[in-house]
Amino acid sequence: MPKVYFEYMEADGASLYTVICLPNETDRFPVILYRSPYVDAERDMPDRELCDAVLTRNASWVDAGYAVVWQHCRGRGKSSGDCIPYIYEREDGLCLQEFVRTKPFYSGELFLCGGSYTSSVHYVTAPFAPDVKGAILEVQDCERYNCNYRNGFYKSGLHGEWYMKMYKRNSMPQKSFTRDSYLTLPLSDLSKIATGEKIADFDAILHHPRRDDPFWTTRYGGGEAHDAVKHANIPILFTTGFYDIYTGGIFDLWNGLDDETRKKCALLVHPYDHGGTPDKQPVAFENGKLSEAFPDFKRRWLDAVRGKCDFPAERGLVTYYGLFENAWHTDDFAPPEETLTFPLGMGDVTYTYNPYAPASFRGGLSANFGGTAYQDPPNSRYDIRSCYTPAFEADTFIKGKMSASLTVRSTAEDTCFYLRISLETPEGDYGLRDDITQISNVAPNYVPGDTVTLDFSFDEHAFLVKKGQRLRIDISSSAYPHYVRHTNRRGLFCEQTSAASADNTVLLDRSTLTLRVSRT
Repeated sequence: MPKVYFEYMEADGASLYTVICLPNETDRFPVILYRSPYVDAERDMPDRELCDAVLTRNASWVDAGYAVVWQHCRGRGKSSGDCIPYIYEREDGLCLQEFVRTKPFYSGELFLCGGSYTSSVHYVTAPFAPDVKGAILEVQDCERYNCNYRNGFYKSGLHGEWYMKMYKRNSMPQKSFTRDSYLTLPLSDLSKIATGEKIADFDAILHHPRRDDPFWTTRYGGGEAHDAVKHANIPILFTTGFYDIYTGGIFDLWNGLDDETRKKCALLVHPYDHGGTPDKQPVAFENGKLSEAFPDFKRRWLDAVRGKCDFPAERGLVTYYGLFENAWHTDDFAPPEETLTFPLGMGDVTYTYNPYAPASFRGGLSANFGGTAYQDPPNSRYDIRSCYTPAFEADTFIKGKMSASLTVRSTAEDTCFYLRISLETPEGDYGLRDDITQISNVAPNYVPGDTVTLDFSFDEHAFLVKKGQRLRIDISSSAYPHYVRHTNRRGLFCEQTSAASADNTVLLDRSTLTLRVSRT
């Protein structure tokens, strides 16, 4: 008969609410650990009702002979203290592991499970202790930079809104903040304006936009999780989607594993967004959900780690869904050798980029919330220039990283350019990938009017372009609120106190899109 109860675990001045679900009262069991901040709805639930709810949603684990320990993160739900994203998770996570080790039901096997932030709370406990025998870590990688930036552009549509909603959620539920607060100049004032206090870790992140900055190996920069699983040498099931918010980072994580670790792990990639379902996506792909293609894959993964069944996905390889081909593949996800390169057009195009009226696009694709969407009509604004490739002459499968180059000039001392790639379909142009960069990334002392070439690299994808279809390329200089707008000023973005318009020019016949393809 299953048993469920709760305890408060004491951790560095906070009492963390912890629910324990056991298959029975007398035996010892392998233990699955979950820690979550997304438990505010449980804050006012009676303890008995809450415990029963946790047992119900973990019934498949308990029925399979696992104990489940479910903890409210610091400052969320019924746990005391202040929620400051990431800052206490290493100490609290290690404390929970020690807490479990003292229990009579503990068999000596720990398994770490979670998705998104609830997987990051496990990454920060690396290097893992010998009794951590395996893990299921979904839809988030372990590099904090990827939560915050792309090529030096702060992701206000991902980390920005999420952080402000998370920060001191229980003790400071109301903040002077909306999405448009990220239009504040200087942006370094935002935390004080929004919360009435300067937030040390948030402010530090704004001041370190470069990936190669040593800051990203410090505590505020997520250094506790840096390369967390590179040498883990335990079986870990990773999952992402081609429209997850961390797609590129998870592929980087996978490719960065040492050989021994990768041989023990697997990566599953579905065709949807961060939630893993077609609910908010424009196309429901046949057999596209992981739960459809790999029934009960989570339990099967841990059972396989314990030698009780075969693994649900081939280890050492990537299992991924080919969009519009509607088929699953398993391989090392090496890109095809053949390439196709298209010039973006003829002549020059010039548009005015006004930072006080930034452009926006539908869907966050693989770097911001929102997944994909059918796009607005081409050339939908004065500051968006759209072009199409020629129609494809045969069905063509595109796999890996697409890339592009823009040859540009500007009247500003610095500015940015944004590219979005979409697939032309009868229902609308289906967003695929985007990327953003600024002139100062390649020419720190840029002289207005000079010509420079900017390179773009798009996160991994796998999709079929059918004969007669085209790819669409949108060129702009903003994608708000996904990315903080560029002010057209030179220097650290968060200290800019004003913005100015710029005339930005793209030399289309010297700009290209390159694809890695296989013919079908």
